[in-house]
Amino acid sequence: MESNAATTLVQNNPIVFDENFLQKLPHVPEKFQWPSSDLVETSQEDLNEPLIDIGVLLKGDEAAIANAAELVRNACIKHGFFQVTNHGVDQDLINAAYEQVDTIFNLPLNKKVSAKIKPGSVEGYSGAHAERFSSKLPWKETFSFKYFYERNESESQAVEYFNRVLGEDLNHTGLVYEKYCEAMKELSLLIMELLAISLGLDRLYFGEYFKNGEGIMRCNLYPPCNGSKLTLGTGPHSDPTSLTLLHQDQVGGLEVYVDNKWLAVRPRSDAFVINIGDTFMALTNGIYKSCLHRALVNSEVKRKSLVYFVSPKEDKTVTPPESLIGTEEPRKYPDFKWADLFEFTQKHYRPDVATLQGFIPWLQSSKPSISNF
Repeated sequence: MESNAATTLVQNNPIVFDENFLQKLPHVPEKFQWPSSDLVETSQEDLNEPLIDIGVLLKGDEAAIANAAELVRNACIKHGFFQVTNHGVDQDLINAAYEQVDTIFNLPLNKKVSAKIKPGSVEGYSGAHAERFSSKLPWKETFSFKYFYERNESESQAVEYFNRVLGEDLNHTGLVYEKYCEAMKELSLLIMELLAISLGLDRLYFGEYFKNGEGIMRCNLYPPCNGSKLTLGTGPHSDPTSLTLLHQDQVGGLEVYVDNKWLAVRPRSDAFVINIGDTFMALTNGIYKSCLHRALVNSEVKRKSLVYFVSPKEDKTVTPPESLIGTEEPRKYPDFKWADLFEFTQKHYRPDVATLQGFIPWLQSSKPSISNF
């Protein structure tokens, strides 16, 4: 009975992503097909991003820290991607988080749809982002929620969210993600310290800036697709947030566009992939790059990933430190608030490689007080 209901929902309701139904279709539906310009084949080369031992910060080995900072600086100037090991996140916690990805997406279709993302929000369930877009749909399901840094210590945000949105049966899922988000928060602040050192700033500069910020936790499931050459799991885009911490399973699929080529980021079970987002690029006055990236779909096996996006507090002004501005590095972006860029990407613009370039004129026209910098 549920199978027939699911078929009806998929045909009549654009929000539902029923992988079992879609995989039985003879062709990839047109809404999921991407233009050939976005489907350019992967280069034979890998990205060759640096592998950073983030644990050196805790050991206080200044020579090792300086070397790590130099590697991060070179990578962020070129493409904004690196991986970190010795990060202190328990492997059992990572494994548990992956297990809960299955718990979420194995829920009945109507249960998932009941938790669908509301307009202007990022929290909840999404099937192929069809609640926002009608073409170039990604072949994936996502479940996202916010994690605020300013909170009552006794408050369990993830548990409360899962209980409220999906019911108390998901209490354990909330507990796992509460621990995972706290681990991501701590790791992100450690990475921010290394980023500050790499830019010649006080090592606590970004930690202070982001201490009352927020995270967005996202679980991704990319089902196998018979027509994987026609669609994408995630289309080419840059992240509008500040910093992204990604753990991907061993299937692979993440690619970065560098030197006019799509280069694969090979999975490592012991590492997190870190990339700079648009907001952090603005914070560095464009010195560090927020790079175009995408995710492929596998034709035979599903792929899972855990993503944690870091952003400043909504009303925080995004402006670079004075030391990153000068005659050789004039201001590239006006001051703005994260809330404004968030609104732009949720209501007015589909994030791509030119998000900031599109955001600035919108900001200046919608908020006349913003200068032309």
